[in-house]
Amino acid sequence: MEPLPNSRTEPDGSALLRVLSYNVRSLRDDTAALARVITACAPDLVLVQEAPRFFRWRKKLAKLAAASGLMILTGGATAAGPAILCSLRATVERTEDVLLPLTPGLHRRGLATAVVRFAGARLGVVSCHLSLDRDERYDQSGMLLDRLAGMGVEHAIAGGDLNERPDGPAFARIAAGLRDCRAVAPWGAEYTWTPGDPHQRIDAVFATPGIEVLGCGVPVGHLGVHDSDLRAATDHFPVLAALRVPAAK
Repeated sequence: MEPLPNSRTEPDGSALLRVLSYNVRSLRDDTAALARVITACAPDLVLVQEAPRFFRWRKKLAKLAAASGLMILTGGATAAGPAILCSLRATVERTEDVLLPLTPGLHRRGLATAVVRFAGARLGVVSCHLSLDRDERYDQSGMLLDRLAGMGVEHAIAGGDLNERPDGPAFARIAAGLRDCRAVAPWGAEYTWTPGDPHQRIDAVFATPGIEVLGCGVPVGHLGVHDSDLRAATDHFPVLAALRVPAAK
């Protein structure tokens, strides 16, 4: 497997980024293995789902970020689970945690959102975890697209646990408005759930059309990412994408 390109700033001000989407299951598994996987992927941004939400949740998320050489950008309990971590390379313009409408009897869902700059590139970022309920999930996919459209940025990415395969209506709705990075430039392995029997792709990274997708997939076989760590870290495999974001005009 060819390695993904490393993060860097191009002479024209564009930014080559690594973006990781990862459901961490509230850090209930092997957090040391989780930190090793994240570190080996060398991401500029980590779109987290199921971040800790209860007792001392900020401390737990900060500990994971520090162990991975990253910082908390936004999210966690304040977004009902989604969060965003970032490297020191990022310059933060603004953040906002969004709670989505609550359906009685179902879990509260939310979005962690931010606008960041990497060198000359300006980027909107959203981490999401969509509902287990089919109808609510479809409604939330529209809310995600509306949120991205209202961020006032030319280039944006979204990623997360969609709880749905690519042939589902919510996944397809997002892919119709954005580019499914795995479909554009397949790299690594495909299936994200479950580590014990990987047979479904329900986690994804999406990008607006102006972003060049250089590769996207589960980092099985990636340098420093060990199968034992992937299986011990959480109940999802992560999705790693390499993207080139143009410089802001």
